[in-house]
Amino acid sequence: MKYILMMAGTKADFDWYAKWSKQDLQAHFAFMRALSKELRDSGTFVSAEGLAFPDQAKIVRAGRDGAPITDGVFPEAKEFLAGYWIVEVENPEQAYSIAARVSMGAGGTPGHQPIEVRQIMSGPPPELQ
Repeated sequence: MKYILMMAGTKADFDWYAKWSKQDLQAHFAFMRALSKELRDSGTFVSAEGLAFPDQAKIVRAGRDGAPITDGVFPEAKEFLAGYWIVEVENPEQAYSIAARVSMGAGGTPGHQPIEVRQIMSGPPPELQ
Protein backbone atom coordinates (compact mmCIF):
# COMPACT_ATOMS: atom_id res chain seq x y z
CA MET A 1 0.00 0.00 0.00
CA LYS A 2 1.28 3.43 -0.89
CA TYR A 3 0.55 6.45 1.26
CA ILE A 4 1.30 10.13 0.85
CA LEU A 5 2.27 12.02 3.99
CA MET A 6 1.65 15.73 3.45
CA MET A 7 3.07 18.47 5.62
CA ALA A 8 1.14 21.72 5.44
CA GLY A 9 1.75 24.98 7.21
CA THR A 10 0.30 28.43 7.59
CA LYS A 11 1.99 31.61 6.45
CA ALA A 12 2.96 32.15 10.09
CA ASP A 13 4.62 28.69 10.10
CA PHE A 14 6.61 29.57 6.99
CA ASP A 15 7.62 32.92 8.50
CA TRP A 16 8.70 31.06 11.67
CA TYR A 17 10.88 28.64 9.66
CA ALA A 18 12.42 31.57 7.78
CA LYS A 19 13.62 33.00 11.12
CA TRP A 20 15.35 29.83 12.31
CA SER A 21 19.03 30.10 13.04
CA LYS A 22 21.46 28.51 10.59
CA GLN A 23 22.21 25.85 13.21
CA ASP A 24 18.51 24.94 13.63
CA LEU A 25 18.00 24.82 9.85
CA GLN A 26 21.02 22.54 9.48
CA ALA A 27 19.66 20.26 12.22
CA HIS A 28 16.28 20.20 10.49
CA PHE A 29 17.78 19.28 7.11
CA ALA A 30 20.02 16.66 8.73
CA PHE A 31 16.95 15.09 10.36
CA MET A 32 15.10 15.03 7.04
CA ARG A 33 18.08 13.47 5.21
CA ALA A 34 18.52 10.84 7.95
CA LEU A 35 14.82 9.98 7.91
CA SER A 36 14.82 9.62 4.12
CA LYS A 37 17.91 7.39 4.29
CA GLU A 38 16.30 5.23 6.99
CA LEU A 39 13.12 4.89 4.90
CA ARG A 40 15.20 4.01 1.80
CA ASP A 41 17.20 1.43 3.74
CA SER A 42 14.00 -0.15 5.08
CA GLY A 43 12.47 -0.34 1.60
CA THR A 44 9.49 1.90 2.41
CA PHE A 45 10.74 5.09 0.72
CA VAL A 46 9.20 5.96 -2.64
CA SER A 47 9.63 9.73 -2.91
CA ALA A 48 9.92 12.94 -0.90
CA GLU A 49 10.08 16.59 -1.89
CA GLY A 50 10.02 19.93 -0.14
CA LEU A 51 8.18 22.72 -1.91
CA ALA A 52 9.03 26.37 -2.49
CA PHE A 53 7.65 28.95 -0.10
CA PRO A 54 3.99 29.97 -0.62
CA ASP A 55 4.94 33.37 -2.03
CA GLN A 56 5.92 31.51 -5.21
CA ALA A 57 2.64 29.57 -5.54
CA LYS A 58 0.14 30.15 -8.34
CA ILE A 59 -3.32 28.74 -8.90
CA VAL A 60 -3.83 27.73 -12.55
CA ARG A 61 -7.11 27.18 -14.37
CA ALA A 62 -7.85 26.52 -18.01
CA GLY A 63 -9.48 29.43 -19.80
CA ARG A 64 -12.27 28.97 -22.33
CA ASP A 65 -9.72 28.29 -25.04
CA GLY A 66 -7.69 25.95 -22.82
CA ALA A 67 -4.91 28.52 -22.24
CA PRO A 68 -3.64 28.70 -18.64
CA ILE A 69 -4.97 31.49 -16.45
CA THR A 70 -2.93 32.09 -13.30
CA ASP A 71 -4.00 33.60 -10.02
CA GLY A 72 -1.99 34.19 -6.90
CA VAL A 73 -0.11 34.57 -4.74
CA PHE A 74 -2.68 34.18 -1.96
CA PRO A 75 -1.07 35.20 1.35
CA GLU A 76 -4.47 35.09 3.04
CA ALA A 77 -4.78 31.34 2.41
CA LYS A 78 -5.07 29.35 5.62
CA GLU A 79 -2.56 26.62 4.74
CA PHE A 80 0.02 25.76 2.13
CA LEU A 81 1.55 22.42 1.25
CA ALA A 82 5.17 22.48 2.45
CA GLY A 83 6.30 19.06 1.24
CA TYR A 84 5.45 15.41 1.08
CA TRP A 85 6.71 11.85 1.42
CA ILE A 86 5.39 8.85 -0.45
CA VAL A 87 5.95 5.57 1.36
CA GLU A 88 5.08 1.99 0.55
CA VAL A 89 4.07 0.06 3.65
CA GLU A 90 2.07 -3.02 4.60
CA ASN A 91 -0.65 -1.24 6.58
CA PRO A 92 -1.90 2.22 7.53
CA GLU A 93 -0.40 1.99 11.02
CA GLN A 94 3.11 1.95 9.53
CA ALA A 95 2.30 5.13 7.58
CA TYR A 96 0.93 6.74 10.76
CA SER A 97 4.10 5.85 12.65
CA ILE A 98 6.30 7.47 9.99
CA ALA A 99 4.05 10.54 9.95
CA ALA A 100 4.40 10.90 13.73
CA ARG A 101 8.19 10.84 13.41
CA VAL A 102 8.04 13.50 10.70
CA SER A 103 5.75 15.60 12.90
CA MET A 104 8.02 15.38 15.93
CA GLY A 105 11.43 15.80 14.43
CA ALA A 106 11.66 19.22 12.88
CA GLY A 107 15.39 19.48 13.51
CA GLY A 108 16.48 21.34 16.61
CA THR A 109 12.96 22.49 17.47
CA PRO A 110 10.16 19.91 17.71
CA GLY A 111 7.36 21.13 15.50
CA HIS A 112 4.46 18.81 16.27
CA GLN A 113 3.42 19.74 12.72
CA PRO A 114 0.22 18.01 11.57
CA ILE A 115 0.86 15.49 8.79
CA GLU A 116 -2.04 14.45 6.58
CA VAL A 117 -1.85 10.76 5.63
CA ARG A 118 -3.80 9.48 2.63
CA GLN A 119 -3.63 6.23 0.75
CA ILE A 120 -2.60 6.53 -2.88
CA MET A 121 -5.16 4.76 -4.99
CA SER A 122 -4.03 2.72 -8.01
CA GLY A 123 -7.50 3.06 -9.52
CA PRO A 124 -11.06 3.88 -8.56
CA PRO A 125 -12.40 2.38 -5.33
CA PRO A 126 -13.93 -1.09 -5.83
CA GLU A 127 -17.45 0.26 -5.29
CA LEU A 128 -17.02 2.59 -8.31
CA GLN A 129 -15.61 0.03 -10.72
